[in-house]
Amino acid sequence: MSATKYAVSALPFIALAFVSPIAAAQDEPTAFETALSETKPIFQARLRYEGVDQTGFANDADALTYRFRAGFETGAFFDTKFLLEFDHIDDLVDDFNSTTNGNIAYPVVADPQATELNRLQLTNTSLPDTTITLGRQRIILDDSRFVGNVGWRQNEQTFDGLRVQNQSLGELKLDVSYVNQVNRIFGDESAAGRWEGDITLVNASHPTPLGNLTGFAYFLDMDGAATGVSSQTLGARLNGSQELGEGRLAYAVSYANQTDYGSSPFDYSADYYTLDARYTVNSFTFGGGIETLGGDAQRAFQTPLATLHKFQGWSDKFLVTPVNGVEDIYATLAYRAGDVGFLNALNLSATYHDLSADVGGMDYGSELDLVASARVGDVNVTLKFADYSSDGFATDTSKLWIQFDFAL
Repeated sequence: MSATKYAVSALPFIALAFVSPIAAAQDEPTAFETALSETKPIFQARLRYEGVDQTGFANDADALTYRFRAGFETGAFFDTKFLLEFDHIDDLVDDFNSTTNGNIAYPVVADPQATELNRLQLTNTSLPDTTITLGRQRIILDDSRFVGNVGWRQNEQTFDGLRVQNQSLGELKLDVSYVNQVNRIFGDESAAGRWEGDITLVNASHPTPLGNLTGFAYFLDMDGAATGVSSQTLGARLNGSQELGEGRLAYAVSYANQTDYGSSPFDYSADYYTLDARYTVNSFTFGGGIETLGGDAQRAFQTPLATLHKFQGWSDKFLVTPVNGVEDIYATLAYRAGDVGFLNALNLSATYHDLSADVGGMDYGSELDLVASARVGDVNVTLKFADYSSDGFATDTSKLWIQFDFAL
């Protein structure tokens, strides 16, 4: 049995050890009863249509998929909470390549059928200013550029491991995780659905007059087919906002260096940097920036644990950074319309990306991303569109999404 499977199978016994004082509950019945009474159900439902028109495929993809997420989290008993959560993902229209259904004549929509454990964790707060989470859990660091849950896909990415968050040193926040398995969006039945290895994630942040300053160090030493993503990433990030005229300017700047590490078969060093600025006045936001992941024609800066869909265009052409790197220059216009008829909290946004190689000067292509979101009663509705025009990298691709989300 692998170390990861052993760790997961041992969780019930670890849980028993955490809450072993339950035997003494006869002396403190109210504490146990309170923990039970404060148990909260988890229920989310999502229905989504995704259509893909991609050059090179005779057939367009039409995917109508749904997800039910259900579970519970107990109240605290001796400063410990227990959370259990399952996902069920299926399709109503399956004219798409889910990566596991064999429909390779269609473009990929990476939402395979799955019924599986999403989270199983114990959270303990008995130490002052410290939260310890053990088990299968969601980890999102900063803007999820390096570590995220890929929440856009139906099957989110979770992590098996131990996470310690501490704020005992004043305003300094420390966040350290050890992970030995990454549960990816492709599910249990996919050969790419699980990555195993030794992953250490260190993130420390402190407020400054200019914003929140974060330093991070991420060490990935992966096993098996995932050895190619083994790396060491060291970097820093500053994000904040300031009143400016009649509006507010928000900004973020980040730099990181990545090298080979552990089982990596590569010998490389690559840089990452980004500069983003957004100005909001009344109901409008104007923004733009540049993000560069360096490359050297041999190996490029990679972010395999990120929420990749969020960056470099929603058509997902750059999930793996090309060996010559990628430079993304983008501009965004957003409008907060508010309540319009039966639509509540209507928001509109458009982003244009100009994408090229970091070295060599090749133009990759451009992309236009549009989104409208609103709430109708208790349901969040999202209409989203991406159109990628190739200048020689990948292929012309258009994607359309219509999504409905409900949560207790």
